Amino acid sequence: MGFSEKFLWGGTTAANQCEGAWNEDGKGVPVSDICTGGKFGQSKRITPVLEEGTFYPSHEGIRHYEKFREDIALFAEMGFKCYRFSIAWTRIFPNGDEKEPNEAGLRHYEEVIDECLKYGIEPIITISHYEVPFGLTKKCNAWVSREMIDYYLNYCRAIFERYKGKVKYWLTFNEINSSVAPMGALLNQGILNDLENPTVFMEQPDIPQQRFQGLHHIFVASALAVKMAHEIDPEYKVGNMMIYAASYPLTCNPDDVILTQQEDLMRNCFSGDVQVKGIYPYYIKRYFEKNDIHFEITDEDLSIIKQGTVDFYSFSYYMSNCISSDASSAKVSGNVMGGAKNPYLKATEWDWQIDPKGLRYTLNHVYDRYGV
Repeated sequence: MGFSEKFLWGGTTAANQCEGAWNEDGKGVPVSDICTGGKFGQSKRITPVLEEGTFYPSHEGIRHYEKFREDIALFAEMGFKCYRFSIAWTRIFPNGDEKEPNEAGLRHYEEVIDECLKYGIEPIITISHYEVPFGLTKKCNAWVSREMIDYYLNYCRAIFERYKGKVKYWLTFNEINSSVAPMGALLNQGILNDLENPTVFMEQPDIPQQRFQGLHHIFVASALAVKMAHEIDPEYKVGNMMIYAASYPLTCNPDDVILTQQEDLMRNCFSGDVQVKGIYPYYIKRYFEKNDIHFEITDEDLSIIKQGTVDFYSFSYYMSNCISSDASSAKVSGNVMGGAKNPYLKATEWDWQIDPKGLRYTLNHVYDRYGV
């Protein structure tokens, strides 16, 4: 049985990984542009001041900014029916707090969109993909501050209005649930706890209250963006975007089963429940209470979240993980989402367990939970 005509086969990129041209045409600096690579024996670090002779992978990428026409022509050769890409926030608002957008940035993405449409490729745009303007990190420590919501919506309005009639599908935040883990406070929220000293990428100090406050502000911003998009163009469809790791109990030990359920709710379901159901679910409230996590949530915020649910659900899927209550179980480290080693699966050289059936399991699980 083949795919239906409505099935969109394609590929995806992230601006901060592929574009390069990091300081051209008025582009500002996002947090990703001050993240070093592992080249020349260096560890991944955040350097609030750019260091001469240090390798920053995003500065060059694969030069997609200048070669997008060639790349999209290749996508067409491959039979792509869609191309999901992200807009670099700092190409539109270099520091993040400007009132008027950068025309060169708006024009660039219009050219990318037009090139897609020329080949009959549906553009699917991620609004924020791990590249918060560093200017906003310095100004207010990014998403910790409620004022970030207005900066984000100003950015959304600029692109929603500019690309009306050309784009149908939008994603508000890439892998929004990454903020549930400590590293997400840096990747998705642009939060740094010490702007003066370089931070080892994997060892940023974690402040749960700050991290969940930032995630809450992102939820509110996403809901308001959904409402804004529908007002600007009723044809717009706005979705969430999750990083989903299917979780299996390593054994039939009830301790493994219960722990797997808890991990799945926290890691995979919490953000989806907020964005699709429009509620803070019971289990996360209990988690906050149990771990003495307190941050500001207003009644107006909850009303906004309830009214601004997404039109569709999307996720990235890399591998599955096993969960074990036995701390001595053999471990894998796939894509910073480690777990117990599954004896029935092979793994890549990166230690990502290869599990295509896990994608089927995940699709069934997600659709059963949300029906979208």
